[in-house]
Amino acid sequence: MSDAIQQESATVASAPTGESEEVRKKKGLAALRGATFGFFVDMYDVYLPVIVLAPALVYFIPDDLSVTTQTTIFYMIFAVSLIGRPLGSLIFGPMGDRVGRRRTTIIVAIGFTICTGLIAILPGYDAWGYAPLVLLLILRLLDGMFLGGEYTAANPLAMEYAPTKRRGLYGAIINTGYPLALVAITVITMITLQVFPPGSATSAYAVWGWRIPFIIGFVLSAGVVVYYIKSVPESELWLKAEKNTKPLRDLFSGTNLRSLGQVFIVMTGAWLTLNAVAGTIPGLLKTTLGVSSTDTNVVILVGALIGVALFPIMGILGQRYGRRMMLIILGLVNIVVTPVLYSMAVNIGDSSLLQLVITLGVVQVATLLVFSIVTAYITESFPTAVRSSGYGIGYSLAAILPAFYSYYMLGLANFMPYEYTQIGVLVVGGIFLLVGAVMGKDKRHHELG
Repeated sequence: MSDAIQQESATVASAPTGESEEVRKKKGLAALRGATFGFFVDMYDVYLPVIVLAPALVYFIPDDLSVTTQTTIFYMIFAVSLIGRPLGSLIFGPMGDRVGRRRTTIIVAIGFTICTGLIAILPGYDAWGYAPLVLLLILRLLDGMFLGGEYTAANPLAMEYAPTKRRGLYGAIINTGYPLALVAITVITMITLQVFPPGSATSAYAVWGWRIPFIIGFVLSAGVVVYYIKSVPESELWLKAEKNTKPLRDLFSGTNLRSLGQVFIVMTGAWLTLNAVAGTIPGLLKTTLGVSSTDTNVVILVGALIGVALFPIMGILGQRYGRRMMLIILGLVNIVVTPVLYSMAVNIGDSSLLQLVITLGVVQVATLLVFSIVTAYITESFPTAVRSSGYGIGYSLAAILPAFYSYYMLGLANFMPYEYTQIGVLVVGGIFLLVGAVMGKDKRHHELG
C-alpha cells in the first residue's frame, strides 16, 4: 500500500514556484499519512466502549438492572459520541475553512487526547454511585465533538493533495484507519481479557483491565498531536484559495445546500447500516446469544481484517466505475443480502462459531465498505471555500438520527422479536443509501476547485 502511495504522489499537480516536486511529494505523503493515522485513532476511540466496555459495564452500574436496561445503557455510551460528532463538525468545520485544516486538526487532537485520558481514570459505581456513568457519558460526548473535528479538517487536507485519478485510492487508504482500528482494539481487548478474565464488578478486568486499551488510546491520540505539529503541512489548495469568513452561510445556500442535502441522505444510510451492525454485534453475541467475549471478538476481528483488505480495492473500483454506482450497489446489498445473513446468524446462536464468523463477517464487511467510498465522494461534493464545513457537517450531521438506533430497535420490538430488530434498521439504512446515491452525480474526473 505504501508503494502505491509513493507512486501516485509523484503525479500530484506541479509544484508552486520556488518549491521542488520532491518537496511537494513529501508534503502530500505527510498529509496522507497524517489523515490515515488520525482516522485510525478516531475510529479506535469511537469504538473503545463498544468492544472494551461491554465486558466491564458491570463496573459502572448496579447488578440488579434488567438485561434490556443494561443493553440500552451500553448503546447510549456508544451513541453519545456519535451525537457529539455533528456538534463538533459545526464548530470545527468552519474553523478549518477560516484558519486552516492543519491548525484545526491539532486543536481537536489535543481535545480528544484529554478526554480519552480522563475516561481511563474513572472510578466505578461502588465508589461514586451513578456519577462515574454520568461522567463517562459527558466525556464521550465531548470526545465525539473533538473527533468530529478530526476528519473534518484532516481528511480534506489530505484529499486536496491527491491526484485527480487517484482520489478514490487515497480516500480508501485514509479510511482503512477504520477497520485497522477495529483490528487493533479487538486484539488488545482479547489479550487483556485473557490476562484478566471478566466477571463481577470486582473482577480484575472490570476494575482496571478495561483501562489498558483506553491508556493506549491516550498515547495514540497524543501521537497524532505530535505528528501534525512536526510533519504535516497546510493544504496548498486552501492557502491559495480566497479565505471564507462565513463558510456556514455559504454552505447553507445555493448549490452547496443541495449538495449537503444529498450527502446527508447518503450518510444517513451509511450510519444506519453501520450502527445496526458495529454497534449491536457485541451485545447481540454476548447478551442475546450467550457467546463468550473471546468468541465475540473473533467474529469482529475477522470482519475487520477482511475490510482492511477490501477497502483499497473498493476505492479503485469506485474510481473506475464511479463512486455513485458503488454506493447504489452497496445500498441494494444492505436491503437484500445483509438482512438474510443477519437472520441466519441469530438462528445459528452459539452452536457454531465458524458459521457465526462467516455470516456476521460478511454482514460487517457489507456495512463497512461504504466508508471506503465516502471520503473521496464527499470531498468532490464541495468547493475549497466550504469543503471542511461541508465534509464535516455532511459526514456527521447525518449521524444524529442513526445514533438513536437502539431506541428504534426497542420500538420495533413491539412488533417482532428484539434480536431481529437490527434487520429493520439495516433495511432502512440501505434504502437511504440507495436513494441518496441515485440523487447524486459522478464527479470523479472533476478537478477540485
